[in-house]
Amino acid sequence: MRLGVLGPANGDLPALARGAQRLLDELGTERVLYVGADDALDRVVAGWARQIVGLDPSEHALFDRAAHRCAAATSEEIAEFVDAERARARLRVFASLPPAPKRTIELLDGRVICLLYDKALLDEEDILGASVLVFGKSGSPLVRRVGSRVFVAPGPVGKGGGLAVLDDEGGGIRIEVMGTEGDTTLTEHVAAVAKMRVQTGPGAAG
Repeated sequence: MRLGVLGPANGDLPALARGAQRLLDELGTERVLYVGADDALDRVVAGWARQIVGLDPSEHALFDRAAHRCAAATSEEIAEFVDAERARARLRVFASLPPAPKRTIELLDGRVICLLYDKALLDEEDILGASVLVFGKSGSPLVRRVGSRVFVAPGPVGKGGGLAVLDDEGGGIRIEVMGTEGDTTLTEHVAAVAKMRVQTGPGAAG
């Protein structure tokens, strides 16, 4: 899985939109989490959805949209409607963190990834249970290993950072922090979880 992280927008919605689009279209992330403490990503995604399907892009309005667009539509118009709804559904990959003090937990390579806005809210249970701790409140990008754990901050969008990708497809977790339009600036690798081998046959413990 490739997990994308967006840093705080600090009011720069165009930069946030560019970063979100890069994570989805260029970097191939399957889920994108916004680690800001506001609703900036929700506003960006809602704007995209309105551009795609109209003024009310909500799920509960899907039937009304279909009835309005497809009742007397040609096959080509129906195909366009279906394509638009698929594009709208694709926006579900984007999500914002829950309000503090809640945090979001993801699993990559069998390890716990803890994501929140302010690392000062981390408690002992968070730190002991997680291998990677991602936080949004930081003036600049950061990747720092502390013992067996890695702390990651993508930094604000549009300031030499703003994006992070956590990828477990090659074994372990590869962490990359990058700008909304530039190259990777920081990297780290969390080794793969050691798998227990079970011996069978003569001499096996039993």
